[in-house]
Amino acid sequence: MTGVDPTLARAAASQAKSGAALTAAERLAFVHPELREATANFLPLLETIPPLSDDVLPMMRDLPNPLAKPLDAKPEVSEKQISGLDGDPAIRVFTINASAGAKRPAILYFHGGGYVAGKAEGDLSDVQVLARELDCCIVVPDYRLAPETRFPGPVRDAYAALAWMHGNADAIGIDRSRIAVMGRSAGGGLAAMLTDMVRRRAQFEIVLQVLLYPMLDDRTGSVRAMPAHVEGIMWSSDQNRFGWRSLLGVEPGSASVPQGAVPGRYEDLKGMPPAWIGVGAIDLFFDESVDYARRLADTGIWTELNVVPASWHGFDMALPDLRISRAFRHSYTDALRFAFSGQLARSPK
Repeated sequence: MTGVDPTLARAAASQAKSGAALTAAERLAFVHPELREATANFLPLLETIPPLSDDVLPMMRDLPNPLAKPLDAKPEVSEKQISGLDGDPAIRVFTINASAGAKRPAILYFHGGGYVAGKAEGDLSDVQVLARELDCCIVVPDYRLAPETRFPGPVRDAYAALAWMHGNADAIGIDRSRIAVMGRSAGGGLAAMLTDMVRRRAQFEIVLQVLLYPMLDDRTGSVRAMPAHVEGIMWSSDQNRFGWRSLLGVEPGSASVPQGAVPGRYEDLKGMPPAWIGVGAIDLFFDESVDYARRLADTGIWTELNVVPASWHGFDMALPDLRISRAFRHSYTDALRFAFSGQLARSPK
């Protein structure tokens, strides 16, 4: 499956532009050669998954995470309960590579799941690798999910975890002046929401926001129709609308959404921390990621945008050993190194 007939590719491009549905073979014409064989194998499985709904959601949450891997013995992972903000319920957090009395840099990391699913445990093995590579401490909160908890509940949990890191910096061995935030998909969106809350409260500072194919804009797939070639691989417009509707409590694309809930709608980005944003070119979130990066850069904020050609949502987690996945990880790991060493320009206030 490493080659695609050029005639088929041209026909698929024409159909995608027109909005017509694509066959599996036509869809593969848009997929990176390194991803094609795996994509061909799981496309039929994706077609069997029922549309995401309130009825389907409990079943989706109960499914085992096929990408979760066993934890390594080192760096050590510990689990704690911390207080929520101002009477919110307690939050479960995992701390990786803590060492009392040390002065390590730190990352506050958020898992994905469309704001409605996912668990902190699912990403812990990958987070261990990152903590080992950067010799940093990483905190992973199990934030509350929608629709049971709508905005601002999840971002309040995120802020509570950041406040806990500051208040317990000596005990877990972190340098308060070198904390980054990071998240995948909805976790990337939550990281962006947190940076907004941090700049408004002016209590803490973040040295870098690392947003991996972030879920930033409720208008994607609602008021903005998406081309056929980015639909249906790992995340679709239907799923996106469900996730945003669950979080916001209003229809996605509505004229009025809760203030601070949709990073793609932030009018003023001044004062945001430096950003690394990565996304595949056939990810549903491509347009919103590129637009957010452009607006950050236009504001004068240090911004790196990494676009991976012909790659779909979450490709690096699904196929971590591929060359393009390794290059993607190296890119954001290097950005974190630069941020922790103080080499990134500070954002204008």
